[in-house]
Amino acid sequence: MRVIYKIGEWFDQRLQLAAPIREAVEHPVPRNTASWWYVFGSAALTVFILQFVTGILLALIYVPSAGEAWSSLQALNHDVTLGWFIRALHGWGSNFMLAIVLIHMVQVFLFGAYKFPRELTWIVGVFLLLVTLGMAFTGQVLRFDQDAYWGLGIGASIASRVPILGPVIVKLMLGGPTIAGATLSRFFTLHVFVIPGTLIGLVALHLLMVLKLGINEWPMPGRLVRRATYVNEYHELTKKDGAPFFPYAIWKDMFFAAMVLAAVAACALFFGPFGPGGRPDPTIIQTVPRPDYFFLWLYALLSLLPPSMETPALLIGPVVVILILLLLPFLSGEGEKSWKRRPIAVLTVLLIAIVLGTFTHMAETAPWSPHMNAWSGDPIPQKFLHGSTALERQGALVFQAKQCRNCHSLEEVGGERGPSLDSVAVRLNQDQLIRQVIQGGGNMPAYGKNLSPAETTALVAFLETLRPVGHAPARDASRAVVLEKNSEATSTQP
Repeated sequence: MRVIYKIGEWFDQRLQLAAPIREAVEHPVPRNTASWWYVFGSAALTVFILQFVTGILLALIYVPSAGEAWSSLQALNHDVTLGWFIRALHGWGSNFMLAIVLIHMVQVFLFGAYKFPRELTWIVGVFLLLVTLGMAFTGQVLRFDQDAYWGLGIGASIASRVPILGPVIVKLMLGGPTIAGATLSRFFTLHVFVIPGTLIGLVALHLLMVLKLGINEWPMPGRLVRRATYVNEYHELTKKDGAPFFPYAIWKDMFFAAMVLAAVAACALFFGPFGPGGRPDPTIIQTVPRPDYFFLWLYALLSLLPPSMETPALLIGPVVVILILLLLPFLSGEGEKSWKRRPIAVLTVLLIAIVLGTFTHMAETAPWSPHMNAWSGDPIPQKFLHGSTALERQGALVFQAKQCRNCHSLEEVGGERGPSLDSVAVRLNQDQLIRQVIQGGGNMPAYGKNLSPAETTALVAFLETLRPVGHAPARDASRAVVLEKNSEATSTQP
């Protein structure tokens, strides 16, 4: 013991860590806050440490390349001693961490712990939640199976809708025009280096503010927060009815963290690791991918919304929600903390829980769209090719090869994500068809970089034939007026 003490004293003389550590573990907290409602923050930190350790172990074996990623996960599952268990711990730890962070955010919201002077603590917590979601998404991509492939495709599709910056964001995500090895390398870097580093920084800042500002007191009805008096009132409370965090409060945190770790281990042993499923293959069209559990509500929302509502819901909804969360402590920084006297806060939490739970349940049966079984293997109906020219037939081949029927139907056969094309030539003229194919718009991606000029010309020529018998094709009325005026001017010339 004397040798250990001397070694510790030697290090402390040089690092000077004993005093700040002692101050941290012995800082006073209000007695009522040492309850089971205040254990979720430390539990989230414990699971993050578990993720950090298991992630390092997995990174020793995992190969972040398109050709080897799937095989390396299979080796972990079947060849490496306890590799499957490490993968299961990491996967279930991700689920538990996200759930605990969400519960902690709800508890902080209901207990008014975002109010003065803890506004910045709340804001950092919001970013911690967003970064944790990013960690979960990038981890799913690294499985690089069918679900991961199509999940990344959906993520890229969402990013492409961002005005102006959409194409740049997609290029940064994928590292090229398709999902390939460069894509996996980028997500590996995000998942192993960038996001964990950001998490460590945010967690350190969050803990520092908790130590400096103190743990939120138990929200008593009638105990109001006033900027002018709160700090002095809190210090008086900790002096009169306070206790050191260690050992008075820490035992509940340690017990709950141990129970969470035991639950993660039990799920890992009983359910095993997540995937990987089938190899990622974009040519396998009979696929019904599903994201991981915490993104199922978004999957259901995208599957069930009308196409015209998708872009507003994806681009405006999240921005509004994040802004509300960030502005909350400034809009409601004073006043009542107790949830018993804040019925709107309670109803808001219940409503959000019901909506997310309902969409998550609906995702089990929500249709996968586009309908991937409407691939080019289905022949184009003969009536659309009867009497066609060589150029139009070439356009029909392009129509098949580019899998347009994944999203569009002909004679009610095909995908339903986009409009039926049986009468597209009645709705759009030649210029509009060219612009729609090249630039995209609405729910349709741009194909300008995926089609040569010759292919575009042929495809548009075929699309111009898609109209009911007896219907005239769409025409540009303004161009007709110009042509008519030019004709009149020519006829009046001597």
